[in-house]
Amino acid sequence: MELKIEEFQLEGGFELELPAMYPARQKFARTKIEAQAIPALMHTESQRKQLATKIKPGMKIAVGVGSRGITNLQAIVKATITELKALGAEPFIVPAMGSHGAGKAEGQAKILAGYGITEAEVGAPVRASMETVYLGKAFGDVEVYFDRLAYEEAEGIIVIARIKPHTDFKGGIESGIMKMLGIGLGKHKGASYLHKGGMGDFAELIPAVGRHIIEHTPFLYGVGIIENSFHETAHIEIVLKDQLPGREKELLAEAKRLMPKLLCKEIDVLIVDEIGKNISGSGMDSNIIGRSSCNQSLVFDAPPINKIVVLNLTKETKGNASGIGLADYTTVRTVENIDFAALYANSTTAVEINGAKLPVMLATDQKAIVTAIRTAGRRKINDVKVVRIKNTLELDQILISENLVNEAAGHAQMEVGETAVSWTFDENGNLIK
Repeated sequence: MELKIEEFQLEGGFELELPAMYPARQKFARTKIEAQAIPALMHTESQRKQLATKIKPGMKIAVGVGSRGITNLQAIVKATITELKALGAEPFIVPAMGSHGAGKAEGQAKILAGYGITEAEVGAPVRASMETVYLGKAFGDVEVYFDRLAYEEAEGIIVIARIKPHTDFKGGIESGIMKMLGIGLGKHKGASYLHKGGMGDFAELIPAVGRHIIEHTPFLYGVGIIENSFHETAHIEIVLKDQLPGREKELLAEAKRLMPKLLCKEIDVLIVDEIGKNISGSGMDSNIIGRSSCNQSLVFDAPPINKIVVLNLTKETKGNASGIGLADYTTVRTVENIDFAALYANSTTAVEINGAKLPVMLATDQKAIVTAIRTAGRRKINDVKVVRIKNTLELDQILISENLVNEAAGHAQMEVGETAVSWTFDENGNLIK
């Protein structure tokens, strides 16, 4: 897809001396599990939760794995498979990602392969299908659908899920095991039915549908994962079905405590190098930027941000630009990389389509940044407070404009470098990272 846009006349022009930017380190709590420690941890968890009493030799076990960019996902999946096989089970992997991968089985298998989730790498075959079975109604008249392969061809079901605050609703249960059961393993059809009424009642709907699925399928347990503020594995736990939803609520509280944030009091222009589904379900995490594509009334613990510039998509998102609508400005290059089939399948399934709308497009990174600064609402350009981040998952190292240095230096959780970082653009006007 090649886009051609007519250059408009920007008041003040596209030539501007950009503010000096200083590296700043945001300091957060750092509990971390190294990848090499995961097999032993999973073995200990398997014994602690007495899985040998629940899993018998010869049992076929479906292991649901989603599309999120979870750190150490391959290692966690492999360790889970290893433990199941050690107990004599015959595990197979099913994609648990609703409508992602353009709502197609091959697209979902491709996403997993991109994370190294293949039979050769983790020891169990990946069986992708969009076929579902009907499990009746929950939460009044909400129809519940579930992965056919997991339901009909497995004697036990497990899901591997990161537990974290959701980007578009708040409750005791948000993103995690229960959501993976209802939306992830609901495939495209099930996810669509759950989203039909929007997300206004998701705080009650997700737990209700999760309980319904637990009661009507051979679900055994979830592997709950929490990440720290550095996008590192902080906690892994097997959560048995009779521990749900209570234990997941406790793990969500811990995930919220460990979540990173932007520590500046206010930001006029936020430059985001990349967004993607591997970063957040909404491309860039609403909890970080304070904007929701679904619910404008949600209150986030985030600084006010006037303008957001998105410069590119991650490779891992494979063109799914969900959340691009949360930005004010982007580039032609970004839009040319969008897989609109994947984006529209994802956004229409969720009913709320604001995250799929396109922001103002500029020809280059340089022009997008200048336009954002000139329209940031400050009478004096030098007063515009600019922050640049790689993405909303990695916030320990950021760049801040010179007019934010004193504020950051006085913050107990921030440390500012002494040397400014140059703005370096290539011959096409795009930032050199």
